Amino acid sequence: MAEEKQRCGNHKVEVLIGNLLRIGVIASASLVILGGLIYFLLGAPALPSYKSFRGEPEELRHVEGIIKYALSLHARGLIQLGFLVLIATPIARVAFSIFAFLRQRDIMYVIVTCIVLIVLCYSLFGAR
Repeated sequence: MAEEKQRCGNHKVEVLIGNLLRIGVIASASLVILGGLIYFLLGAPALPSYKSFRGEPEELRHVEGIIKYALSLHARGLIQLGFLVLIATPIARVAFSIFAFLRQRDIMYVIVTCIVLIVLCYSLFGAR
C-alpha cells in the first residue's frame, strides 16, 4: 500500500516536471517567434554586413535591459528574453526537483540535486 502511494506520488512529480519543461520550451519558442516576426515585419536590414562584427547593444547584455526591451515589444528584446527563458527552464526543473525530493524525505537526492543546482548557477553567474 505504501509502495503504491509512493509510486503514485512519483508519477505526479514526473508529470509536473514534464509540464514545467514543456511550458518553458513553448514559452521560449513563442517569445522567439514573436520577436522574429516583429523583427522582420518592422524592417529588418536587407543584407547583413559580414565585413565587421557587431554584437548586441549594451542594453541587451543584461537581464534588466532585456526585460525592459521585451516589455516595450522590441524585437531583439523579445528574442533575447526567449533565450533566457530557455536557459532558465532546466534550472527551474532542478530547483523544483529539490522541493519534490524534500517532500518525499529523500535526503540523498536533495543533497545531490542541490549540488547540481549550485554547479548550474556557478556556471551561469560565477565563472568569469
